[in-house]
Parts: sequence; structure tokens; C-alpha cells
Amino acid sequence: MQALVIAAHGSHLNPGAARPTYAHADTVRDTGAFDEVREAFWKEEPHFREVIRTLESDEVYVVPLFISEGYFTEQVIPRELRLSEWDPDRWDSEGTDADWATLEAEGKTIHYCGPVGTHDAMTDVIVRRAESVTDDPDVGKGVGLAVVGHGTERNENSAKAVEYHADRIRNRGRFDEVEALFMDEEPEVDDVTDYFESDDVVVVPLFVADGYHTQEDIPEDMGLTEDYREGWEVPAEVEEHRIWYAGAVGTEALMAEVILERAADAGADIENAIDRVKRATAEMADADDRGSRAEAGD
Repeated sequence: MQALVIAAHGSHLNPGAARPTYAHADTVRDTGAFDEVREAFWKEEPHFREVIRTLESDEVYVVPLFISEGYFTEQVIPRELRLSEWDPDRWDSEGTDADWATLEAEGKTIHYCGPVGTHDAMTDVIVRRAESVTDDPDVGKGVGLAVVGHGTERNENSAKAVEYHADRIRNRGRFDEVEALFMDEEPEVDDVTDYFESDDVVVVPLFVADGYHTQEDIPEDMGLTEDYREGWEVPAEVEEHRIWYAGAVGTEALMAEVILERAADAGADIENAIDRVKRATAEMADADDRGSRAEAGD
């Protein structure tokens, strides 16, 4: 038997913080790829510390639903899971290329994976997010893309993940312009229009869940609204640009694929589950697009 644990931060203050975790777990569960699928959190129940002992499976794949490598993925989660032999060097990573480490805990074999945010498959999720917010599966020509992260001097890896995916998307040549912007370091998202010549700019925050950063700080900082409580238009006119603000990338349904990719890289037997998730999320996107056109009377 094999089990999947999706390890996320959660929140005591934001009841919606765990919603993407449960949604992606349900998507993976529906594929039948794992005998057991569990959600575990740092700030909510069920807690990291207890999750392993609730499983019957001997093989456990732990995938952190975090954006970057750092304090939580390298210290908190391994400690709470009681991975006594863990050492960050097992990932042999420079900040964006963590893979997995196989250890023992609670009498089980634990395959501890790198965070979803640095996996190559996350690049496709960012692009899908841009497609979703614009209702355009071919979005790119004549459009700029801003990938936005928190950024912090306390963890250089926070910026590395954002820059990594921005570089990968830029190299594809799909969008006219691609920039990595940040909340707490330069270049700042406050000045988003300064970095683009394109009239249309899609802004995708590289965050797992929508919270006060993505729903309050960033919209106000970019000038989408003076008061987040009043909402904002999509697209919104800001200094002669149309800003298509997508909200947190982690809420995109295709994130379930990245979770599966992480587990598969570590040796999980998932058969064709990834292809099924791709098809299912593409159908969901098409249905949302048809619904949007119907509401608009097209």
C-alpha cells in the first residue's frame, strides 16, 4: 500500500487558507493512484506531527504544498514528521532543484519530496492561471506576464523560485514580456506598470492560497483598488495598462498535477493519474470559459 500526505501551512486566522489543499487532495484521491491521501498542516488540524501514525500504508510520499525551499520545508516539516535522519543536503539543491529523500519514521518508509513551488511542472500551472483569468487558452501574443512572489532578505530561496519560473516562461517565447516581481524586495509589484510596455499585463502571484497578501496587499499596491473591500475589476485600468490579476496560483486546479509529479519522481506508482488530472482540469477550464461567455451573452 502507498499513501500520499500533502503538507501545507494552514492558518488559524484565514479559514480559506486550507481550501486549496483539500481541493487538490480530492482531485488526487479521485484518481485512485494512492490507497490513502491525507492533508496535514502546521497551523491547523490534522497536524504534521500526527499524520504518519494515522496511515496504514508502509510507503508514504510527503509532498510539501509550499512555494520555496526554506525554513518550513527544510526544518519544520521534517522535525514534526520525526524524520530523524533528515538533512537538507539530501536534496542536493541550490534552492530550486530539491528532489526527494527516503527515510524511516513510525516504522514506515517516508519519501520526503521537495516543495511543489520549485517543480518544473509549476511553470505550466502559472501559464494555465494566465489562461484562466483571461479566458483565453492562447493568451500570450501582445501580453506581458508578471510572476509575483513575496521575496524576503531572510530567505533568498523565496525569490529564486519566482525567478526560476519567470525565466522558464520567458524562454518559451509565448508572452511578449515576462518579469519576476516581489512584495518585499526589488523589483516591486507596486511599480508593475513601469516594467512593461505591453498594454495588457497578466499578474500571477506565486502563492499557495489566497489571503491578505493576494487579496489585500497586492491589489492595493498595484493600484487596482483603493480599498480591497470594494473589490476591483478584471481587467483593471492602471496607468494606461490593463491589469489581469489572477489571484494565488495555488488555487488553480492543475496544481494537483504538480503534487502527483513530485510523488512520481520519488517512485510512487501512479500509472496514468497525471494524464487524467490534466484532462480533468482542462475540461474544468473549458467549462468555466463557456460559462463566462454565456454570462457575457456571447
